[in-house]
Amino acid sequence: MEIKSSAYIISSPDYTKCPSPDRPEYAFIGRSNVGKSSLINMLCNSSSLAKTSRTPGKTQLLNHFIINDDFYIVDLPGYGFAKVSQKQRKNWEKMIEDYLRKRENLVNVFVLIDSRHDPQKLDIEFINQLGKWQIPFSLVFTKADKENQKTVSANVKSFLNKMKETWQFLPNHFVTSVVKKTGREKILAFIAEMNEEFKI
Repeated sequence: MEIKSSAYIISSPDYTKCPSPDRPEYAFIGRSNVGKSSLINMLCNSSSLAKTSRTPGKTQLLNHFIINDDFYIVDLPGYGFAKVSQKQRKNWEKMIEDYLRKRENLVNVFVLIDSRHDPQKLDIEFINQLGKWQIPFSLVFTKADKENQKTVSANVKSFLNKMKETWQFLPNHFVTSVVKKTGREKILAFIAEMNEEFKI
């Protein structure tokens, strides 16, 4: 798939305020600081489409981008570490859950996992929650250029093995590097395939 155009549309505090659900939609989520905005920019061949920040918890709304005038990418707030109040965190959790469970044109959730680390409890818990809600998702292992290939491969394998303890079937997974643009073509090809299925 060639990305011909990409544009920011709107940031919404609630799924009911999101754009009309008339096109396929792909959400990106992960722990704070996992490289979500950077990955979206890399996929869309843009340096500034999604706002990147060194401060965890910067994304606080449902951020919609329209790609090729054909589908939406949504940048969701990160889960886990963010210096916010308990009340604010609860509000985020409700906003994300409502969006994930009620957004009718949501085709797939890309869950970002930092490939530099062993399986993290928070990531496993979030994925298991998606399973309970029966929401389709894929795994995207980020920052593969920040470690040697052997360590990245071992961490990816370890994560998938951890999933095998409770999952019968494993989801699609992609290993990415924003610097080297690794994984870009595979993710875009997957989205293109899903777009075709959405139209049927």
